[in-house]
Amino acid sequence: MTRMPAISLAAVAGRRAATIEMAAEAERRGFSGIYGPSLGDCVALCQAIASVTNEIEFGTTIHPIYLRHPVDLAATAAFIHEVGAGRFRLGLGVTHGLVHDRLGVTPGKPLSDTREYVTTLKNTNGYGDLPPVVLATLRNKMLDLAVEIGDGAVWANASLNHFPQSVDRVPSERIDDGFFIANMIPTVIDADREAGAARNRATLQGYVRLPNYRNYWRDAGYEDEMEAIETAIEQGDAEGVTAAMSERWLSSATLYGSLNEVRQGVEAWYDAGCRTPILVPSSTSGGQMKAIAEIFDAYS
Repeated sequence: MTRMPAISLAAVAGRRAATIEMAAEAERRGFSGIYGPSLGDCVALCQAIASVTNEIEFGTTIHPIYLRHPVDLAATAAFIHEVGAGRFRLGLGVTHGLVHDRLGVTPGKPLSDTREYVTTLKNTNGYGDLPPVVLATLRNKMLDLAVEIGDGAVWANASLNHFPQSVDRVPSERIDDGFFIANMIPTVIDADREAGAARNRATLQGYVRLPNYRNYWRDAGYEDEMEAIETAIEQGDAEGVTAAMSERWLSSATLYGSLNEVRQGVEAWYDAGCRTPILVPSSTSGGQMKAIAEIFDAYS
């Protein structure tokens, strides 16, 4: 029996209505979930998804904690949780320094700020029941915090070879109780593997420039790649950054290749302990709508 992944949808300006239609289609096709990144308004997208679907689970993969007061977010989250009949998950995270700089936000310490935010959120009264809270995580300390105060953890661009080690940190009783374990995986379906790899390298260009991601990938066993990438960044060598993104690293953090290769890759993620692989669509021959259609066709 085919294990159906979840799909990532983003509320991009100019195609929001089309994205909502895609959410309804994802439910009709039997996908296991729909999850939105911080691009666009992921909370508003979830509110719309609650209205056009009936059974599929959905949520935010990362709503940045510094962009909205927890009491205000609690009101909206409780609303979506109620009208969505308990299908909604609220994913929270600190997001990245580049986003903070662009918005003029001065973050504090990620772990203590996340703990305080979730505590305030959960102690807010008068709005009704809150949805499960999932923490955007990458390395062990945030994962441990998710186990302590949350209802799940979601990674982005995790490494397949390292993922079982992360899952092993989650107590078995929490997993048995439904602790959410997910990973957002850049995905390109194209029989031309080199073309797919190039597309995924472009997608991860920004991530390899973030120290927290490089530290994670070092821990996952890609020290040589990360050292080469850091050297290229210091030298202002964009081509050198791309050249350092090896196939062994890329094939662990992303999915690309033919329809069958991608589907086999999804199965490998399930086998590694990822209960909800979230495919982040990208295409070598079009934009987001084309990429989503290609994933739909792969699981038709």
